[in-house]
Amino acid sequence: MDSSLTFKSGLKDVVPTVFGYVGVGLAMVIVANTSHLSVLAVLLMSLIVYAGSAQFIIISMVLAGSPVSAIVLSTFLINSRMILMSLSIAQYFKKDSLGQNIALGSLLTDETFALSMNKLNQTGQKLRPTWLHAANVVAYLVWAAATVVGCLLGNLITDPDQFGLDFAVVGMFIGLLYLQMITDRSKPLLTQLWVVLFVAVAMYILMRFFPGNVALLIATLLGCGFGMAVSPK
Repeated sequence: MDSSLTFKSGLKDVVPTVFGYVGVGLAMVIVANTSHLSVLAVLLMSLIVYAGSAQFIIISMVLAGSPVSAIVLSTFLINSRMILMSLSIAQYFKKDSLGQNIALGSLLTDETFALSMNKLNQTGQKLRPTWLHAANVVAYLVWAAATVVGCLLGNLITDPDQFGLDFAVVGMFIGLLYLQMITDRSKPLLTQLWVVLFVAVAMYILMRFFPGNVALLIATLLGCGFGMAVSPK
């Protein structure tokens, strides 16, 4: 990763992160085997919903006969963290048009957000729409393709966990967190470690009282507050 913010640079920078998408997308073999959804249905869901965890929840709730209102609310809660991410990254596109911001926010994901945070360390805290558009579009297309391939392989791979596919995204985020910590020189490493530890402990405790995605949202907010409190003035 370098300081370039061109479309070509965005294509290059996003390539390592999309391997996590491939892992989760191939986990759609579970969906193919249990829900009997067609490949077209899975493709349309990936293109329209574009949210891995939400897609699995939607499918399970549809199979269980859940009302549409419950499915919509569950999907909103699962993806509510994107509100925080969008607010955080929007400050770097204040000079760009509303249309540009809507397009960028519509395809923003956990992975491209984390990639953007790492990119800021190389560009003097600057981002450009062309760079993020490239990263977002590649991630979007790879996710759709991976879920379709996962469905096509549904009858060949009965247990994706044995290949470690369930750990693909976790491993990717560990790598992104590591890169963020070693490249962000605006904050002491010890401070960053304290924030990571705080969020991990908060998440562990909150998981006992709240659903996973709600706990994640609360832990993120608490982590932001803790980070502000411990950061050097």
